[in-house]
Amino acid sequence: MNPGPPALACRTRSVDLSEPVVMGVLNVTPDSFSDGGRFADADAAVARALEMVEQGAAIIDVGGESTRPGAAPVPVDEQLRRVMPVIERLRSRMSAPISIDTSDPRVMTEAVAAGAEIINDVRALQRDGATEAAAATGAAVVLMHMQGEPVTMQQRPAYADVVREVAGFLRERVSFCERAGIARERICVDPGIGFGKTAAQNLALLANLELMSPAGVPILIGVSRKSLVGIITGQPPGSRDAASSVLAALCVARGARIIRAHDVSATVDALKVAVALERAASEV
Repeated sequence: MNPGPPALACRTRSVDLSEPVVMGVLNVTPDSFSDGGRFADADAAVARALEMVEQGAAIIDVGGESTRPGAAPVPVDEQLRRVMPVIERLRSRMSAPISIDTSDPRVMTEAVAAGAEIINDVRALQRDGATEAAAATGAAVVLMHMQGEPVTMQQRPAYADVVREVAGFLRERVSFCERAGIARERICVDPGIGFGKTAAQNLALLANLELMSPAGVPILIGVSRKSLVGIITGQPPGSRDAASSVLAALCVARGARIIRAHDVSATVDALKVAVALERAASEV
């Protein structure tokens, strides 16, 4: 396990990354692949967020548009209708920073104004106006790699060298964002497991995770309940939490600092085990 960057600078605070942390997933959508819209209602979403913080989540990631394979785009007004009441209610009720999972500049701007501290973008701020909007907010940003678009990304993903290409893309996006005024300490990268990759390509990225990070930039990984875990274990989404936690711990050993997860309690425990083992090894 690499020591990694000590913190991620958010809009008004920093997230301590001296040890790896968990980002709790809060899908405020009716068509999430993993929870079937259980938290589409604002009351249920707020209650779930507070529960995840109690279980040890350091960040809550709120999303109003599903990006599962085959998902259709959601209009901006509908995204805002879903996420804004949740963000507005959470900002004064929990200490953990809120992340907004969106690619739309308007959603970024309004969500941060309402209290979000991090922008988590599966398109790495490549939409028109997204980089400028993110820079203006002062929020931290997560830059993720995706080949294609959610509606078609899993049809025929192809790479000459997936590790080299994804790592190169992330380096380029970090440099681009720095030139646009987003300081490196505000940037996190995500290789995008399951976003336009086959199972073999996903495993190649995870096996070479340290190569995904430009110097001083933390790595975020989202493997929770994904099809990769299902392919390995043969389990449906609702039965993948144990294997997801094991994979999360292995990712931490390869350099991940933020783990995006649905089952926060189990993932927090898995990371504690990984950290304890690494600490003991360093003391020998």
